[in-house]
Amino acid sequence: MAVTMNDMDRFEAFMPRLEAIAYRLLGSASDAEDAVQDTYLRWQAADTDRIEVPEAWLTKVLTNLCLNQLTSARARRETYVGQWLPEPLLAGDPMLGPADTAEQRESVSYAVLALMERLSPNERVVYVLREAFDYPHRKIAEILDITESAAQQIFHRAKKHVAAGRARTEIDAAAARRIIEEFLSAATSGRTEPLVRLLTEDAVSIGDGGGKVPARAKAFEGALAVATFLRGLFKPSTAKRALAGGSPEVHLSSANNAPALVLVIDGRVIGVMCLEITADGIAAVRNQINPDKLERATRRWAATDHGEPLLHVF
Repeated sequence: MAVTMNDMDRFEAFMPRLEAIAYRLLGSASDAEDAVQDTYLRWQAADTDRIEVPEAWLTKVLTNLCLNQLTSARARRETYVGQWLPEPLLAGDPMLGPADTAEQRESVSYAVLALMERLSPNERVVYVLREAFDYPHRKIAEILDITESAAQQIFHRAKKHVAAGRARTEIDAAAARRIIEEFLSAATSGRTEPLVRLLTEDAVSIGDGGGKVPARAKAFEGALAVATFLRGLFKPSTAKRALAGGSPEVHLSSANNAPALVLVIDGRVIGVMCLEITADGIAAVRNQINPDKLERATRRWAATDHGEPLLHVF
């Protein structure tokens, strides 16, 4: 059927929410864009005059598309080179979606997106729709073609799984900035001990190079191992500058509503270091260096005022 201007306007009104849902479900901005585009194609082919609640219809179509992707993604990640991390979204990216409540902000954090990889596809859908978008269990049940009680049970199970990995309390932005400044000072000092003091005992460091950029296949675990790795990472060398294509600027920014260090060369984002900062110290360092997952970040970076870098590395 031919799509009308009214149909296009109605779809575009819902598109930001659809993109935000898809990103939380898939952990990939490019995959989220594809899912929303496929949703539009189905909207375009539908008899929209007979669709009573467009938002509900579009959400159900999108969710089913994402469920299919989640199922196939699990198989693809078994052959993924090295560690898999979500695609980071820099501050102000509209795909971050609603951020009015702590639950909404946390649902798109790098830490929670990583934890949601442990959930089943249905658990992830229920958790995202309920926690981030406050969908009633009745509507979630209709989207997934399950009972309302089943939706409630799935949500409680999913929330329990996520909470089990989020046992620490987050700290405020001002304190986080101070810790990051201390972290950079320690990382560039050439010494391990100052870094160890900033890390939690069970800290981890994970890097996603996607086979495009060298990254360790296994995570570093424990404060000493992570500190030793970070000390070496920030140590200047000709080989690192050659690999990176220059000496990166390091900017303090935000990714997925949490503190992050953004590494930039000639306006191109070459890395986003997401820090999970808790009251006990830095619990995780997640480094996204796969260039395929930094294209959107580079576009966002070019469109914003980011100020002077904190330092240059390598």
